[in-house]
Amino acid sequence: MAAAVPTGSGHEPGQVTGVEAPLQGTVVDLPVTPGESVAAGTALVVLESMKMEHVVATPVSGTVRSLAVAVGDLVAAGDLLCELEAGAGPAPAAGPSPAEDPDAVRPDLAELLARRALLLDAARPDAVAGRHQRGRRTARENLDDLCDPGSFTEYGGFAVAAQRGRRSEQELIERTPADGLVAGTARVNGGTFSDERSRCAVVSYDYTVLAGTQGQQNHRKKDRLFELVERLRLPVVLFAEGGGGRPGDTDYATITGLDTQAFALFARLSGLVPLVGVVSGWCFAGNAALLGCCDVIIATEGSSIGMGGPAMIEGGGLGTCRPEEVGPLEVQVPNGVVDLVAEDDGDAVRLARAYLSYFQGAVAEWDCADQRLLRTAVPEQRLRAYDIRRLLGLLADTGSVLELRAGFAAGMVTALVRIEGRPLGVIANDPTWLGGAIDSDGADKAARFLQLCDAHDLPVVSLCDTPGFMVGPEAERTAQVRHVSRLFVVGASLTVPLCTVVVRKGYGLGAQAMAGGSFRTPLVTVAWPSGELGGMGLEGAVRLGFRRELAAVEDPAERESLYQTMVARAYEHGTALHVATAFEIDDVIDPADTRRRIVEALRAVPPTAPRTGKKRSCIDTW
Repeated sequence: MAAAVPTGSGHEPGQVTGVEAPLQGTVVDLPVTPGESVAAGTALVVLESMKMEHVVATPVSGTVRSLAVAVGDLVAAGDLLCELEAGAGPAPAAGPSPAEDPDAVRPDLAELLARRALLLDAARPDAVAGRHQRGRRTARENLDDLCDPGSFTEYGGFAVAAQRGRRSEQELIERTPADGLVAGTARVNGGTFSDERSRCAVVSYDYTVLAGTQGQQNHRKKDRLFELVERLRLPVVLFAEGGGGRPGDTDYATITGLDTQAFALFARLSGLVPLVGVVSGWCFAGNAALLGCCDVIIATEGSSIGMGGPAMIEGGGLGTCRPEEVGPLEVQVPNGVVDLVAEDDGDAVRLARAYLSYFQGAVAEWDCADQRLLRTAVPEQRLRAYDIRRLLGLLADTGSVLELRAGFAAGMVTALVRIEGRPLGVIANDPTWLGGAIDSDGADKAARFLQLCDAHDLPVVSLCDTPGFMVGPEAERTAQVRHVSRLFVVGASLTVPLCTVVVRKGYGLGAQAMAGGSFRTPLVTVAWPSGELGGMGLEGAVRLGFRRELAAVEDPAERESLYQTMVARAYEHGTALHVATAFEIDDVIDPADTRRRIVEALRAVPPTAPRTGKKRSCIDTW
């Protein structure tokens, strides 16, 4: 509201005050008339200037003596508008004016609130009931559970499907809210980590809107958000349920849609920020392509994931099938596509929050098992199998182990853990599968996990118990020469600290691969007293190196006795303590001291400046 400019110097009762124009403009309204008694602040004249209206108000209470202008007059700054005789005037109205009432809802605000209400689940009870009947939650229910309360800021919520050529505006507003994609920024785990650490982007297809398909508007929303993610370096949680591309949009002159940017923009985020994919139900085509770009895939029981859904399969002349037959979990877990299996939507959100926490920093409070229990975690009988997951659970902070791809490549364990509150990655050989030998799948699994840890600055602990790489004609049919070499290539390129602990066997190239390519590569390489090391497995070394001596013994029992004696001598030669005398490892330690040695090694590493970009161009999707 423009201030009045008096011509006089005071406002004594009876004094006449001239009110001048504060700026150049046209008179568009005169709310008062000569002789009218007015209170201070009453609108006298309304001027329009540059398409904006400016109210000139009374500086004092009194009586309008005369008006110097009429509606339509053009006035300059300083021109006289009216004369006002100061006096008592009417009493000001009690309470705030309608324009200042904080509880007042103007028509434009009412329209906004009504439209926003249509975005909420309560506006579509039938769709919500259908989700609940199938044991699933809505997109907004999942986001409410994932995001810290009150932290979700939505982008593009009022977008509707690009189908104005087929449907009315009102139908699109009511039936295609957010164009089937709820997206925005939020905080996750903010009760544990700072605002900077807990910030996150969330994207969720809404299966209740056109089967969660990818429409033209929701592609544009993804483009917008992914560009922001890259600029702000926000982790992303993607709920990917949906059927892929949507052929029914009509509002754009699109022929192929092959110029869509969302896939390239999302893929470019790989290696820059953590990408978490969540699936509950069916996920096909374009939705699956985005899912496959994620660092980790969490899927609920009953989900199906495929690069082509039933319609595409039938259209390709490959027969008909039901959605649940295309990429069910009994296929996608053993083949390594799915990292974590959740019981239901709530469990999937819990796992997503837990996974993100490892990339949000250290926690102050932690607990661990009695570390003396590690002294018996590996059997004294050197050929006896044991539970590597129990060992890892004892070593890590209590309840902190999150194993990834547990259903794939059983001989290699990859897990996120905490030790004294600090997040770490762990690779470990499982002696219950092929004696801990590293096969093609195990090498792929470990190499990809090392890339994940390196890209996001997580130190790595390697628990080595391997007789080496898997050998034999069948192993070579899996392209093992190429696959196992990934461990050397990736291990040698690590920039994060690596600590290797030989808990029992450390033989040949496999042991070197578990140490980043050499026992000199890690920040520290130690062994437990149960450790045994050598250029190749003891039994194979004896049979190969002493073949002639063994063949010279004709009696089978005597030959076996000689063989066992030679194996025992080789074992003594390769014990961790004996190898340490040649300084081929850094130390032999009490298993109960493992946590301390890892922590102290990591504390010796000087702090590095925060990253501003990628360390790796991307993380292998496989």
